[in-house]
This record gives sequence, structure tokens and C-alpha cells, in this order.
Amino acid sequence: MELRDLLIQRWGWVFAPSAKDLGFAVRTSVAAILSLLIAMWMELGSPQWAPLTVWVVATASRGESLSKARWRFVGTIIGGCMGVALIASFPQQAGLFFIALAVWIGLCCGWATFLDGYRRYGLLVISFTSAIVATGAISQPDDVFNVAMARGTYIMLGTLCEAVLAALFLPNVQKEAKVRLLARLRQITAKVATHAMVVRERGSDPETESRLLTELVDANARIEFDVLEMGSGTRRSADHARAVLARLLAVLARAQGRSSESDVDRDLEAAYRHIAAIVEPPRHDRFTFRTHSPRHMLEAVLNGLRAATGIIGAWLLWEVTAWPSGPAFVSFVALVYGLLATREIPALASSGFYRGAVWCAGVAGIYAFLVVPAVTVPEYLALLLLIPMVVGGLAARAPKLVNHAFSFNMFLPVLIGPSNLMRYDEVSFLNGASAFLGAVLFTRVTFGVVFPFRADSHLRRTSAWVEKQLRLSARGGLNGNGQNVHQWLAINAASMVRAVRNCQGVPRDMMLAYMARHLHAMTLGVWVIELREAAALNATPASVRKRLQVFLRAWFRQGDAARPLARTVLCSLRKSPDVTSDIQGALRGLAGDVPPVA
Repeated sequence: MELRDLLIQRWGWVFAPSAKDLGFAVRTSVAAILSLLIAMWMELGSPQWAPLTVWVVATASRGESLSKARWRFVGTIIGGCMGVALIASFPQQAGLFFIALAVWIGLCCGWATFLDGYRRYGLLVISFTSAIVATGAISQPDDVFNVAMARGTYIMLGTLCEAVLAALFLPNVQKEAKVRLLARLRQITAKVATHAMVVRERGSDPETESRLLTELVDANARIEFDVLEMGSGTRRSADHARAVLARLLAVLARAQGRSSESDVDRDLEAAYRHIAAIVEPPRHDRFTFRTHSPRHMLEAVLNGLRAATGIIGAWLLWEVTAWPSGPAFVSFVALVYGLLATREIPALASSGFYRGAVWCAGVAGIYAFLVVPAVTVPEYLALLLLIPMVVGGLAARAPKLVNHAFSFNMFLPVLIGPSNLMRYDEVSFLNGASAFLGAVLFTRVTFGVVFPFRADSHLRRTSAWVEKQLRLSARGGLNGNGQNVHQWLAINAASMVRAVRNCQGVPRDMMLAYMARHLHAMTLGVWVIELREAAALNATPASVRKRLQVFLRAWFRQGDAARPLARTVLCSLRKSPDVTSDIQGALRGLAGDVPPVA
């Protein structure tokens, strides 16, 4: 019995998959094979790139696939144009060409750090598409336009096949998406309301609040996909859903800061109103809600330098060795960099990615040497390819094997290299496989050598960023963008969740201290922003505004070291009848009259 349980635990994803996981594996495999057959029927030169696109854009939900496909379209068009421009600018200057390519890819990877969701993926697609198009035309620069058009054709075909199969396998998604969105919002609203009551009775718990923040951030990421599945005319639903989560963040901050019960209930009631607006949209609804991603400048610079250094290193390796497969090696390096950069911790993801690449090369070798030469028609090859693709699709649904399946699924058809000739030259296969494995290994090494990721350093940088944000909240945010309370909470929640996920190896005491400080900084920021907004209102009496401005200037210079001044301001305004309860509450919190977090 113990052996059976062990086998199920380790191999259950293959022998006992859920219906949902099996459906995803079969659907995506059929879409990949269909795109391959269509590409071969159209007699395209490299049909294997079509199924790669299918596996790149395939996700468990239709809305997520649509979002990913949309940004891949945009990224492919811009990346193809940039690849043509690079070749046209440096047709006979290899050194300048690769320096320009490295700088461009570094800029794309660095700027992608500032974005979230598949907007980040779109920038990464721009980077590696530029490299694929440009390096694919190095030997024949005059054909760069044809290369760009061919790559675009494969991507369009693969994306279309995945979308069609998703529509067939996932019918009636509009009603289900709305039900799913509302159920998620109601569930998390109930959790936050219960937690707010517990905090008032027993005090704050950083670990519990961190889990709630993670749920809120994950729910926010799913809103775009659910609304895409709901169809046209539901754009305002996304704004209302994000407003619900923003109000819930405010509930957590106010509960932690021991605000009055009426303040907490006010945000909860606003959240329920937004949920009701999703259930029955108001006529002529013009409500909008904007959020911003956290921008860690140092992280962006490191990501950009790491990618640029990797491209320069790959070119130098090709230049020194005069490797005939050098262009393919550089293309694979850029592609792997872009794919791994979508992971939260690329250095850790690269390990599983490399193992999956080794399995991919082994299975592709068996097919290239034994299966493909024995097949006489493309339909037989499609049937035989269904076996490893379905297994790879099931692995993609197993949390421990996600990165393994990531490389296996995408590059299996590329390494097999099926064509209308139905035979693959052994030397060509070995050169292609060695370029691929070398690129994955090279990328893994550079992630560990060039600005390697360290959890403790990342935590310290994030803490310093939080303190800077907190100080600058008195002047309208880090970039002078005048962020409001909800934007402040959303940005900090996303930053904290990312830090907690990325720093699992940090000692527990250090992590708890960080979470407690970050949560407390979020609450302090709410009070500071409320005072800043009150000081900007003409309705606030001039005498009150002057005192608030004095405090805000001190906060901008000293940060929370200026908290004692809040008590002085509070005492000077206590007898003033024109001071609102919100101003008094914010000053009391900053002065320490409200008990701080543990």
C-alpha cells in the first residue's frame, strides 16, 4: 500500500490525471499537431515553429490564452520589424550588430520588469523575435524580410489553431467566467471581513495577512482573463472587480492600523456595491479604475544587464569557436532568456528548464533517427507525436514539473524538425540539438554568474524600496504620479507578495520581521496619503492646511522619524472644529495613539 501511494504521489500526473488536466493535454497536443500538418500542407520551410507557438500560448483558461496570444501578436510584429532594422543597419559589421542586439534585448528585458501579466511577456516576445529574425538572416541579409514574414506566419498559424481548439473544448465560457469571477470576489471579501474582525479582537498576524494579500494579488491577475472570456461589453466589470480588491486592501490596512469600525465597514460596503455593479451593470456606466505595477529600478537594471551580457557572451563564444551552428545558438540563447524571464525567479526555473531540455533532446533523437524515417505519410507522424505531446501536456499541469514541461513541449517539434521530405539529416539534428542544449546550459550558467539572485539581497532591496516609497508618499509617489490610497496599497501588496514568493530560503524570523514592517508601512502610507489629499483640498481651512504641509515636508525629509511631529500637529488641531474625523484619525495613527503592529 505504501509503494502504491508513493507511485501515485510521484507518477499520478501520468497514470491518474484529472479530467481537466487530461483535457488540457489532449486539446493542446491536437492543436500543435494540427498546426504542424497545416504548415506542412502549405509547404512552409520550417513547419516545426508552428507547434512551438501553440505550446507557448497554451494555458488552462481561454481568457488567459487570448491575452497571451494578443500580446504575442503585438510582440511578434514589433520584434520582426526590429530584426529587419538591425540587419539593415549593420549588414556587414558583426560586432556592432551584436552590440546593438544585446542593448535592445537588455532594454526589453529591463523594461518588462516594470509590467505585469502578459504585457511583460509581450516585451520579451519583442526581444527574442528580434534575435530570431536577425540571426536567421545573418548568412543571407537580403532575405531578412522573408525570414520575418515566415516567423510571423508560423506564429499566426499556431495561435489560430490553439484558439480554435480552445473554443471547441471550452464552450459556454461567457456565463461560467462571470460566475467564476463573482464567486472569487465574494469568497475573498468574506475572508477579509472575517480577518478584520479577528484583528480587532486579537491583533495582527503577518503570516495570515500575507496569505490574504497573495490571494488578492492572484485574484487581481485573473480579472483580465475572466473579463476576456465574458466577451465584449464587459470592460467596466474589470474596473469594478479591481475596485473591489482595492477596497479589500484598504480594509486590511485599516484593520491593522486599528481604525474605527465605521471606517472598515465603509470600505466593505463599497466593495459590495462594486460586486453588485458586476451582477447588474448600471446603465451608461462610466466607472474606471486604474492601477500601476511596482517599479523596482535596480531589479530592472540588473535584468537588462544580465540579458545584454548573455547575448554578448553567446556571440563571443561563437566568434571564438567559429561554430557553424553559432547563429542558431545565439537565437536559442535569446529565446531561452525571454522565456525564463517570465518566471518569478529565472535562476531557479533554469534548473528544471535544463532537465526538460535534456529529456526533449533524448526523445527528439529517438523520433529523428527511428520514427521519422519509418513514417511514410504526415498523418502517421502526427499520431505518433501525440504520445510524447500528451505526456508533456500532463507534466505541464504538475506543479513540480512545470519548468521541465516548459522546455520539453515547446522544443520537441523544433528538434525533430519534421518536413515534407519526412527525413532529417543526422548531422543536422546533432548540430541543432547541441546548439539548443548549449544555449540552455549557457543561460543557466549566466543566471548563476551574472548578477546572481540572492534572496537576502532581494529582501533588503525591497525593504529599502518600501522605505523610499513611504517617504515619497508625502510628495505624490515615487515618480511624482500622485498615487492615491488604493494605488499605494495595490503596488505595495504586489511587491510584498513577490518578495515573499521569491525569498523562501530566508530565515523565518527575518521574513516575519520584513512582512510586519511592510504591512505597517502600508498602513502608514495610507494615513500620509490621506493627509496629503486633505492638504490639497480647498475645502480644508488654510490654518489646517499649513500645519499638514509642515508635517508632510518633514515626512518627506525624514520618513517615519517625523511621527512625533504628528502628535504636535494633532494637539494643535484638537480644539479646531474644522478638522474632519479622517484627518484626526490619520494623525492619531501616525502619532502612535493607534497601537502599531506587533
